[in-house]
Amino acid sequence: MRRLLAAAFALLSLAALAAGGGYLWLLREIDRPGPLAAETTVVIPRGAGLEAIAGQLEAAGLLRHPYLLFAATRLDPGGNLRAGEFAVPGGSSVRGLLALLRSGRTVVRRLTIPEGLTVREVLALVSAAPALEGTVLTPPPPEGSLLPETYFYSWGDSRAVLVNRMREAMDKALAEAWAQRLPDLPVKTPAEALTLASIVEKETGKSEERALVAGVFVNRLRAGMRLQADPTVIHGVTLGQAPLGRDLTRADLDGDSPYNTYKVVGLPPGPIANPGLASLLAATQPATTKALYFVADGEGGHLFAETLAEHNRNVARWRRIQAGAKP
Repeated sequence: MRRLLAAAFALLSLAALAAGGGYLWLLREIDRPGPLAAETTVVIPRGAGLEAIAGQLEAAGLLRHPYLLFAATRLDPGGNLRAGEFAVPGGSSVRGLLALLRSGRTVVRRLTIPEGLTVREVLALVSAAPALEGTVLTPPPPEGSLLPETYFYSWGDSRAVLVNRMREAMDKALAEAWAQRLPDLPVKTPAEALTLASIVEKETGKSEERALVAGVFVNRLRAGMRLQADPTVIHGVTLGQAPLGRDLTRADLDGDSPYNTYKVVGLPPGPIANPGLASLLAATQPATTKALYFVADGEGGHLFAETLAEHNRNVARWRRIQAGAKP
C-alpha cells in the first residue's frame, strides 16, 4: 500500500510538474535506456497487479523506480500487461518494457524427443523440462504412442498437455503413413506397422538404411521366418524400464518372452520404443530387396545378405572386428 501511495503521490507531483518542464523530463525518463545492459528473462505471474509487476521489474534491475511504470501506463494507455516469461533486451526503456509486456511475446521454449526412446525415457525428459507445470500422465501412455519430435512450449504450460500433444502427433503420423502404405504388406493393421517401425528404429540409426531394414523384416514375415531382432529380446528383458546395460546372453535368447523373436514367429505383441516419422514410412513403404539377413558392418551401418552362407561370412567379419582384428 505504501508503494501505491508513493506512486500516486509521484503521479500528482509529476502532474504538477507538467505545467513546467516536468512533462518533457518524464518523457525522457520513459524513453531512456534501461539500467541493465544484457538481456535478461523475467516471469510475470498470472494475476499480478501493476504494483507487483513494477516492484518485480525494479528488483530485477529493469526499472530505476516503480513509479516510472505507473507513469508510462498513464501516458501511453493501451492493453493490459500479460503474464508469462519474457526475454527483455538489454537497455530496454520503460516504454519498451511496457510494449513487451503488453504484446504477449513470451519466450518460446523447446523440447526435443529423440527417436527410439521408450515411453518411460520420454516421460523422464518431460518431467525434467524446465518451466512446465504439473506431472506427467499416470498411468503412462502405451509404448510407442509418443512421436519423437521437437515440441515448443511456454512457461507454465502443462506437462500432461504436452504428453497428449505427443500422443496426438503419433496418431496423426501413423494414420498418414498407413494411408501411404504399399499394397500386399504382411502387416495388416496400423498397430502392426507401428510395432515394425519401432523395431526398425532400434535396429539402425542410419536414415538410408531404414527402408532396407524394413524390407528384410517384411521378407522374413512373408516367408514365415522368425525376425530374430535383438532389440525385441532386449525389450522382453527390460520391458522398457531401463537400458539392458550388458550384452545379450544365451539365456536371454532362449527365454520365453513374447518379445523374443528368436523363438516367436511374427511380430512381437506391441512396439518396443517410439519410432520417428522416417521409421513409420519405412515400415509402410519398405525397400524392395531379396535380402533376408543383416549384421553390423563395424562402421555404424549394416551388411545385408540374401543367403545364409553370405550372412555367415558377414557375421564372421563382424566378430573379427569385435575381437579387434581387421575385417
